[in-house]
Amino acid sequence: MGFCSDVEDICSLSLTAVHGLMERQNISYSDIGHLQVGTETIQDKSKAVKTVLMDLFVKHGNTDIEGVDCINACYGGTAALFNAINWIESSSWDGRYAIVVAADIAVYASGPARPTGGAGAVAMLIGANAVLSIDRGLRSTYMAHVYDFYKPDLNSEYPRVNGKLSIQCFLKALDVTYKGYKAKAGTKHVDMSYFDFMTFHSPYCKLVQKSFARLCYQDYLATNDVNDKLEEFRHVNVEESYTNRELERAFLAHSKEEFDKKTLPSLLIPKNVGNMYTATLYSCIASLFINNSPEAMLGKRIGAFSYGSGLASSMFSFTVTSNIDKLRPFCNDLSHLSYHLNNRIKVAPEDFEKMMKKREQNHYLPNRTPSYPANRLSQGTYHIVQVDEEHRRTYTRTSVLDTLHQVPGSHITSQKNDDCAAHYCPHM
Repeated sequence: MGFCSDVEDICSLSLTAVHGLMERQNISYSDIGHLQVGTETIQDKSKAVKTVLMDLFVKHGNTDIEGVDCINACYGGTAALFNAINWIESSSWDGRYAIVVAADIAVYASGPARPTGGAGAVAMLIGANAVLSIDRGLRSTYMAHVYDFYKPDLNSEYPRVNGKLSIQCFLKALDVTYKGYKAKAGTKHVDMSYFDFMTFHSPYCKLVQKSFARLCYQDYLATNDVNDKLEEFRHVNVEESYTNRELERAFLAHSKEEFDKKTLPSLLIPKNVGNMYTATLYSCIASLFINNSPEAMLGKRIGAFSYGSGLASSMFSFTVTSNIDKLRPFCNDLSHLSYHLNNRIKVAPEDFEKMMKKREQNHYLPNRTPSYPANRLSQGTYHIVQVDEEHRRTYTRTSVLDTLHQVPGSHITSQKNDDCAAHYCPHM
């Protein structure tokens, strides 16, 4: 799993993702007209992460950028994506690109839940004639009020979790949004064969496999086909079906071959990094392009299920371009992810616990300097320089000269650093 020391926070993760995106795409900062951040990692109860990201744009003279932060557990990134797409499809669009950032640091109190954490950020460039096009009109949403996972203690990063309830809510939301997606498809016949790939929000990978099996169960109920191994589950009560282990095992076995083809390739990053909350679904989509050649992805339809506790959920889909000349650069642009996964620093469990304890003690404290050595971070990573007595944070970016990890083929120059004055610190 991935995690952050006291030298990184949600703003530094987002700065790293956006700056890296702008460099790799080689576009002007003035070409961005909309920027939204989806996160549930609350660093400030008033000031949006998006405002910190504005330092990247202000130094290039661009202050005309719409959007702020979207918050609802793991769903915030999807809400930000929908908002950005709606902006581009509206009369407000001025022809410029939008950027959506999905970023989170998932930490849990010491105990059995702690290894299910993770940390990461995904930055997405949104515009016309994209490599990935969202399928218009095929978006189904289900929302309700439940306390399955929530963070009522504003002095702590740790959530309160009802694990059993959360899984039931997840699976019910999956059922409802899948049925809604089918209904909105109209005369098109939609079952799991309709999707070339299927991606899910991934709190942990076993739940993803159960979710795929659940959709296959829904497909079975919608047909008159008779399978001797499955027919006994046709009349199981809906509520009982969420906890029926025999039903679950039967459809896990029934769907395994299709799962291995359509969903397993999407789990590369979640398996290595863990639950990144808002970023997880979009890391699954990126994983598909890492694990498959451009030719294998050409023209394919990718289903997506997004879930955030509390709850908010949607099912929607993308279609990959049929233009191989557009797709190849897109796939090449994701090649740096494999390098970063393979060159992470391994930390012993006892050291991890010490770092989590230090984070717990210091995260909200003013007037401090991080203890973790910034030169152990990858090249191009933003990190905290200082938190002053007024809780204002300053950030800088590692470069070739001050990091132990240089990324092959990077656009980062040998300039000493690239300062970012977040929260408007006077000395930067």
